[in-house]
Amino acid sequence: MGERGAVTEALADLAGEELDDQSVGERLCQACVEGLDVDGAALSLLTAMAARETLWATDSVAQRLEDLQFSLNEGACIEAATTGAPVLVPDLFHTTETARWPVFAAAVAEQTPVAALFALPLQWGAATIGVLDLYRCTPGELSRAGWRDALAAADTAALLLLGRRTRPPPAPDGPPSSSPDGGRDGDGWGPGVFSRPEVHQATGMVMAQLGISSEEALARLRAHAFAEQRLLVDVAGDVVARRFRFTEEMR
Repeated sequence: MGERGAVTEALADLAGEELDDQSVGERLCQACVEGLDVDGAALSLLTAMAARETLWATDSVAQRLEDLQFSLNEGACIEAATTGAPVLVPDLFHTTETARWPVFAAAVAEQTPVAALFALPLQWGAATIGVLDLYRCTPGELSRAGWRDALAAADTAALLLLGRRTRPPPAPDGPPSSSPDGGRDGDGWGPGVFSRPEVHQATGMVMAQLGISSEEALARLRAHAFAEQRLLVDVAGDVVARRFRFTEEMR
């Protein structure tokens, strides 16, 4: 396994801390500015409570970029959220790529010193739960090592945010017990999550509703729980009781 980058190293101990969403966003964005060749960073969430919510921005320029994209509904962040793929723009004003965001590109040129943008979706399975936005005031690519580090940081942030929102409550008798397959019943991440019958049943129902794999069905359940700010087991209960159904339009 390769050596961890500066950003990933800075985030390595977060899993053991009790952090709220804003604290995760602050630590992630600050680590990116300190560990990567970028001038600023912002983290936005895609939730049902607020279609797009800026969780943290390192400075006024990063905040302005978020405001412009969400107001105009175009830009690297919007595209990354829509497609689920990273959007890399190393030279905002000398590329044909930005022709698809004419209003946004013009506003950036007029209102900010930004010359390069990098938008990385935060994903769990096939679901996008947020976007990490990085900017530079000078044109240029991220280094290969920096790019790997940024991707790893986005994955870490997704795990931290989803883990806090969708972790099932611990058993009343004490800490979660180990399951035969090595997962823990209470942590919400290992295979032991399937020891909760409602989650197992709901996963099967979502598989049938959308024609997808069990891994993607569980990811859909987790992402919906995150968006609604509910526990995974509660969303699973709604699916099993047929109070909620995943549809093709939600894919």
